[in-house]
Amino acid sequence: MSEAGNGIRADWANKDFYAELGVGKGATAEEVKKAYRKLARANHPDSHPDDPAKHEKFKRVAEAYDVLGDAEKRKRYDQARELFASGGFPAGGGFGGGGINLEDLLRDRAGGGGGFGDLFGDFLGFGAGARQRSPRPARGSDLETTATVGFVEALEGVTVSLRTTSDSACPTCSGTGGKPGTSPHRCPTCEGTGFVESTVGGAFSMNQTCPACGGRQLVYDEACPTCHGSGRGRSSRTIQAKVPAGVKDGQRIRLRGKGAPGERGGPAGDLYVTVKVAPHRVFGRKGDHLTIDVPISIAEAALGAEVKIPTLGGPPVTLRVPAGTPTGRTFRVRGKGAPRADGSRGDLLATVEVQVPGSLGDEARQALEAYAAATAHVPLRANLFSESEG
Repeated sequence: MSEAGNGIRADWANKDFYAELGVGKGATAEEVKKAYRKLARANHPDSHPDDPAKHEKFKRVAEAYDVLGDAEKRKRYDQARELFASGGFPAGGGFGGGGINLEDLLRDRAGGGGGFGDLFGDFLGFGAGARQRSPRPARGSDLETTATVGFVEALEGVTVSLRTTSDSACPTCSGTGGKPGTSPHRCPTCEGTGFVESTVGGAFSMNQTCPACGGRQLVYDEACPTCHGSGRGRSSRTIQAKVPAGVKDGQRIRLRGKGAPGERGGPAGDLYVTVKVAPHRVFGRKGDHLTIDVPISIAEAALGAEVKIPTLGGPPVTLRVPAGTPTGRTFRVRGKGAPRADGSRGDLLATVEVQVPGSLGDEARQALEAYAAATAHVPLRANLFSESEG
């Protein structure tokens, strides 16, 4: 179903935008805006990159606010809903099964030409007014791509080059669909309007893009040899994209106006970039914090030690390991983690791992045997038996 004047579509009359935003029909403009912002934040694709359900909810909420957030669109939407509710707009099958054309009926009721009939011609995209309307500018489609950045680049931000391919106007005919050097003439199928009328369910008629000229209103006797008359081609380009500091692996960022070019002067679409972050050989990441695994010896764990560990992009720090530290314990080094948007930094989380030697020299073996003899009376596994019986 085509889009009509003021951005209103006929199918919107079947949708309850008030319920979608969770507000009543009498809600004020401020209440509508507040409800939209709350739902948009809760379902934004950037916050839920792997949740298709929230992506779909975000689209529905945005569509609802596009109508209810505009006073004129909201007025027309309410009028259409009232007409549907009263049964004045049949969904199919005609009036009384007679297959009466809705536009003819409305024109007759309005006394012929103008008035009520023109109102619905403008509102739903059919009728005399619509038949004279020129094809509108069309927004370009959104594009998807991926970008792989290094671990440090993800933390600090980086500009990357992205190669994109999308539909565009044919370079040979500049989108006309005709062979260069030939002259166009008015399309005989749509008589130069760019639209043809079709009947839906035998009840009413509406417009759709002319299949002969593709909405361009003009046709050529000889089609373009490159696009074969479609007027479309493929365009490849390289763009520079700014990946913000602190981006996470799998995060999806939106670049406005970097998608496919629009048609007939319409705006370009958006480019959505899914960022893949390469792993680091030493450091990991947990939100705003960096992580590191620190190997220590049995003696260091038992007796305590001061261990030097690296930081990312800074000097080493000394980690004080207390005596009796078990393997897997995590220590926090404040301010040595990932940078935040406000200029502060997260922490470095250092997890110690006690290393058991794979081989021992004679002196080390004798020392461990002496230690084993000295601690033989300690019942390390006594609880295993007592608790297993319970």
